[in-house]
Amino acid sequence: MTEQTGIDFRHTHGETGNLYIVEYICSGLALFDYDGDGLVDIYFLNGASLPGSDFETTPTNALYRNKGGFRFRDVTHAAGLGDVGHGLGVAVADYDNDGDQDVYISNFGPNAFYENNGDGTFTRAPAAPLLADGHRVGAGVCFLDIEQDGDLDLYSANYVKFSYEDHVPRSFLGLPTAPSPKDYDHDADSLFRNNGDSTFSNVSVESGIGRHPGPGMGAVCMDVDGDGDADIVTCNDTFANFCFENDGTGRFQEGAVLRGLAYDFAGLQQGSMGIDCGDCDNDGLLDLVMTSYQDQMPALYRNLDGGFFEDISPIAGLRSVYRQVNWGVTLADFDNDRDRDIFMVNGHLDDNIGDQDDSLNYAQQNSLFMNDGRGRFTDVSGRSGDGLLLKRVGRGAGFDDLDNDGDMDAVVLNACQQPTVLRNDSPRTGNWLQVRCIGRGANRDGVGALVKVTAGGTTQSATIHSGRGYQSDYGRRLHFGLGAAEVADRVEITWPGGPTDFVETVPMNQVLNLTQGR
Repeated sequence: MTEQTGIDFRHTHGETGNLYIVEYICSGLALFDYDGDGLVDIYFLNGASLPGSDFETTPTNALYRNKGGFRFRDVTHAAGLGDVGHGLGVAVADYDNDGDQDVYISNFGPNAFYENNGDGTFTRAPAAPLLADGHRVGAGVCFLDIEQDGDLDLYSANYVKFSYEDHVPRSFLGLPTAPSPKDYDHDADSLFRNNGDSTFSNVSVESGIGRHPGPGMGAVCMDVDGDGDADIVTCNDTFANFCFENDGTGRFQEGAVLRGLAYDFAGLQQGSMGIDCGDCDNDGLLDLVMTSYQDQMPALYRNLDGGFFEDISPIAGLRSVYRQVNWGVTLADFDNDRDRDIFMVNGHLDDNIGDQDDSLNYAQQNSLFMNDGRGRFTDVSGRSGDGLLLKRVGRGAGFDDLDNDGDMDAVVLNACQQPTVLRNDSPRTGNWLQVRCIGRGANRDGVGALVKVTAGGTTQSATIHSGRGYQSDYGRRLHFGLGAAEVADRVEITWPGGPTDFVETVPMNQVLNLTQGR
């Protein structure tokens, strides 16, 4: 639907010809309702002018307002969100609990934090100078409530320590190629505690987060060990992944090896990039999917309960993308049949990769895997419409119901190209329910809440996130496909901190707003 949308954004990663490492990891995007009109808007991150770039106009991030019917209008200038940093990761949340969505951007260079004024405009937040976090190579970003005090704290992954003077030129068969994160020192991640008064404190070291350098990329927050608090799982590129386990007070221990999340099924480090969590087999436990580099299988970590995971990718049916480079990812029900499918975004690093290896392509098709209801998947990309036949150079992606018709659509940010906007035209064979949570006592967005929907003899579970996929953010409204069920028997929400609310006998095909304590 890209040409019909009115979206004329074109991404750049710098296009210097120097293959700086900060170019090929760029960029993510966010899907969120910035003006509160019930329609999901799109915010694209962009790269910046780097040494060797030549742009007539300065590249900026771009915000597009959803006008309905898959039509969008560029409101970047009017909204004040045209950040000019080299954008890498983004997360959106109501950090001050005032009823609107604020935006944090992780850059190569100082990060940026914009506060929503509630009138369709944004200004630099009071905490922006502290949260700029120096001059680093940013990555995935997540808002979460680390100590369950009702306000949202901020986790920001970092990649490697890079400067232009430290650039490592690489070549293969006489052709220039992108450097590896192994060519640079790794950087530690950052954690900022929300003080509840529009200020933050840097608690990176004392919390334990800042004691573990690693080349971070995508990240997601979930209750890994079932103890009721928010943990953090971070993809590391060519390095063991991190699982930061929260003790409930905002202090973390890194335990990915113990949990089974550090390595793939063969005990190997992967080029882990994007990540999402969801219950792929409807057993009530949240599983994890991670994307990876070519000649590696994406990892599908099945939750074994008790906080332990097993990579089941060899038997899960994901082998068809073995030769592709995967970035953005989601676990979502695209056909409303009561199970979560997998959408992966693909694209290579080097535009001359076909000259290095004629079996590979720079532009690649994205991939859709349909779930059989038991957590086993079939690649249906070739029979899922012309939107899945496009070949692009994908990076970040977001997934939400852009036209409010009850199914999940997709937006993909493509490196140095226009984005791809995909409308879901799946046959109307299943009912659906979308759940929006409004905290009172817990954070207003309900980030970290666990929602369970029981219908037709099946119970589905999902968590509200702020930050997921490949350095992106999407899906504040939880979507549940419910198949032939005509009513949800029970919708239950466990808020951060433990209280549980529920409603029963909920009609289908609606957005259900649940307010804490009501």
